[in-house]
Amino acid sequence: MPNTIPDYDSAVDFLCRLQKVGIKFGLNRTENLLSRLGNPHRRFRSIHIAGTNGKGSTAAMLSSILTRHGLRVGLYTSPHLVRFTERFRINDREAPANRIFQVFQDVMAVISGDEWPTFFEAVTAMAFHYFAQEGVDWAVVETGMGGRLDATNVIHPDVAVITNVAMDHQEFLGTSLSAIAREKAGIVKDATPVVTAVRQPVVQSILKATCLKKRAPLFRYGIHFRSRRNGPQRFHYHGLSHNWSDLPLGLLGEHQYTNAAMALAALELVESKGAMRLDPEAVAEGLRQVQWPGRLEILETSPLVVLDGAHNPHGAESLRTALTTMFPYRRLHLVMGIMADKDIRGIFRRLLPLAETAVFTRPRYGRAADPEMLRRLAAPLIKKIFVIPDPAEAIAQAKSLASSDDAVCITGSLYFAGEVKELYGEPSQVHDRLLA
Repeated sequence: MPNTIPDYDSAVDFLCRLQKVGIKFGLNRTENLLSRLGNPHRRFRSIHIAGTNGKGSTAAMLSSILTRHGLRVGLYTSPHLVRFTERFRINDREAPANRIFQVFQDVMAVISGDEWPTFFEAVTAMAFHYFAQEGVDWAVVETGMGGRLDATNVIHPDVAVITNVAMDHQEFLGTSLSAIAREKAGIVKDATPVVTAVRQPVVQSILKATCLKKRAPLFRYGIHFRSRRNGPQRFHYHGLSHNWSDLPLGLLGEHQYTNAAMALAALELVESKGAMRLDPEAVAEGLRQVQWPGRLEILETSPLVVLDGAHNPHGAESLRTALTTMFPYRRLHLVMGIMADKDIRGIFRRLLPLAETAVFTRPRYGRAADPEMLRRLAAPLIKKIFVIPDPAEAIAQAKSLASSDDAVCITGSLYFAGEVKELYGEPSQVHDRLLA
């Protein structure tokens, strides 16, 4: 029972077991839990972010820029890569384990009867309670999955951001792009401005209709604001009311210029409400200093070893673009660990034709695909294949095949990316590898 849980590690273990409750969409349990905590989510302003890819990067940029404006900023994201406490940040600093244990105790103390929350509902309540206790001015909140019935959708943000929409999590969100778009559009609130970079006509139509019904102003990338790269990790921004030239960007990848533009447009809308005044120097410093591990992260340079958590075709396409435009190499060696419920063929079609070698492995996460099955699916696309179940040995094999002017790319899953970061020395916490 929660009242007998003695320490942080035991608390994380207990939360892990809550995953057996499964994924149950709906807001009633979260609202009831937050009500018994005194509605902490109403004690700070917020920006809410949904989308298939790019949510975390956009959220990290928003947090970094707001922090450089002297504000106290909470950042709630998921999943974590290595440590559970990564999910909760204030001013870009990860929450201490002892504080999260205190917050866990507070949340468990108000659970009523048999109304047990899911893992994500409990963790979301913990995040909002923690931010309220710590007196944040703003919280940047990333949805866990979907939007409409996601536990984070209890907040009433100043701005909503919908980065993009692609096929993912079909077993929960629907089997068509329009169904998934309706779930993402569910974060739109009455008269709350929306920033987006969605491109597909069917998705744009659904988002336009939702915003019209909610009287929510809609601001679209390429129409109302835009960005243009003008050098290595530099870009111009043409926005709603600001035009900034030669901005730096601390994250790699062509797609990050779009994410940065969405973050800046959202902040322009915050400014238009009189909630802050944007300082160009603070904007530039926030973009320069932003960090988001596991996304085009360079782990070694000779040979080049790049880690990226691409876990669906949309993410794989962004990774493909980066591999073909950003990194000079003679031959590419892929190390891949993928979850079995993902569009494996879609990922393979985008990445395998680039590679000389594919090494398939199995992350320790329960949903990981059998590497032998990956080999069978990959056979029509690439000739040189290795199956090495142990991830450390798989990475060692790829590096042994690579000359100094080759590249090794480790990819396939954010869970795999977290495991790789542990292998490279990132400190972990007990039981964290079991969490979603």
